[in-house]
Amino acid sequence: MLCTRLTNARILTMDPDHPVARDLGIWRGRIVGLDDAVTALPAREVVDLQGATVLPGFIDSHVHLAWAGLKARTPSIAPCTGIDDILAVVDRAARSPAPPGAWLDLAGYDQRALGRHLTAAELDRVSHGRRILLMHDSGHACVVNSAVLEMLPDGVEHRAGFLAESAMTAARRLRLPYGQEELADAIEHAARECLTEGITACVEAGIGGGLLGHSPVELGAYQLLRDRGRLPLRVQLMASGDTLRTRAAHPDDGFTQAMDLGVRTGFGDDWLSLGALKIYTDGGMMARTAALTSPYEGTDGGTGQFQDDPERLSRLIVDGHLAGWQLAVHAIGDRAADLALDALEQAQKLRPRPDARHRIEHAGLIRPDQLPRLAALGVSAVVQPAFLRHFGDDYATVMGERRSGWMYRGRGFLDHGVTLVGSSDRPVVDGSPLRAVQFMVERASLTGRTIGGDEAIGVEEALRAYTVAGAHASHRDSVAGTLSPGKLADLVVLGDDPHRVDPGRIGGIEIVATYVDGRDARQAAGG
Repeated sequence: MLCTRLTNARILTMDPDHPVARDLGIWRGRIVGLDDAVTALPAREVVDLQGATVLPGFIDSHVHLAWAGLKARTPSIAPCTGIDDILAVVDRAARSPAPPGAWLDLAGYDQRALGRHLTAAELDRVSHGRRILLMHDSGHACVVNSAVLEMLPDGVEHRAGFLAESAMTAARRLRLPYGQEELADAIEHAARECLTEGITACVEAGIGGGLLGHSPVELGAYQLLRDRGRLPLRVQLMASGDTLRTRAAHPDDGFTQAMDLGVRTGFGDDWLSLGALKIYTDGGMMARTAALTSPYEGTDGGTGQFQDDPERLSRLIVDGHLAGWQLAVHAIGDRAADLALDALEQAQKLRPRPDARHRIEHAGLIRPDQLPRLAALGVSAVVQPAFLRHFGDDYATVMGERRSGWMYRGRGFLDHGVTLVGSSDRPVVDGSPLRAVQFMVERASLTGRTIGGDEAIGVEEALRAYTVAGAHASHRDSVAGTLSPGKLADLVVLGDDPHRVDPGRIGGIEIVATYVDGRDARQAAGG
């Protein structure tokens, strides 16, 4: 007997062997068959979907759940667009009861509307004895007051209180890590938001260290949720590259750096697992720290920055490959992509691993000459289409006419045989896969400006980026990505078919239900 049979639906399986179905059978969290194979079987529950469209559950391949959940509970200065308005918000928040010298975090900082960065001196006027940290929306920078600057180690560079990349990390390390219970609550909150958007699995892009590590024992927060039955969707965790330590292992193992006990990509189960090793090479376009080969337009000639000495970054990439990790290399600028590709080529020559499925996270600016190199290495491009939907006007301006068509590509990757993977980088932008699919088809920013129109792709190709390609990029294609017999019963029920509506309406399609492990996860969550 089936546990559940979904019937009277337009089931788009993304499986070429059985692309469209009407019925789908579920037993113990797995798909057991489609159409005639299950139509006549008895089931404990039969769900008439009344013609709704069903797709494999969306996979968001690059998120920050802990950051998203914490940000949702952090006072925000957004949508303030003037310095006086921002300072007024900080002033009110700093007056709230707190011990002397307590930290005050605020979210929503973005200097672009201001025309310059806030300064420590300005924050000092409204600090009321607190240590102030305004987190940049990109996650790559912050502004702090003098009370924080005075605590920084010698040699940490800042510009009147503005800290970028490793300097921001130095400021964050001045304080106690978040506790596992608080992190668990934040992760659960963000994960339940994902369910409302049809997301059934996601990849947490860096825990335990680096720019956004919230605790050196951060994995424990996910285990708490898993043990208590509070993990509402499937999560794969990337370990931050700086969690590796030099290890004296047997020479045949290939380990020069490793995590304790040699744990690496693949450890875990279908609910919670360890994925790629996350290695940051550069910053972000919003903070103007993405590493470019040519300067940002309209600036003082800045070309961004690397996170560390390029030789050390390259060595970490090679060492991670030799130790058996899948690598997720953060590279937004084209200069950073050069570093990543050079290091990956060297690594594959030293120890060929054809199915390593290394990833370039963001691939925000990829020159035409870099496309064949990505393809030759079998590297996936994990892009965030919503970046251009929200920030495309600004990004196109600072990249200039020649480079604006190279940003967050679609067609260029596919035409060169590069696996195109969709993601959000939540909470930098909204996490809706359907709104991202709409952008990939239209390539239009929120103002209607076309951004790299030649990079537009079809609806089917965009949906594959959030299903089939997402499963491939996380080594989960044997259990996810398509609605095929034997795979996990993770699926999303839509109020309309993205192929059949005007492209401008794709982002507004209703998410009717989100099934994880064969159950409507949103009903189970009480929402």
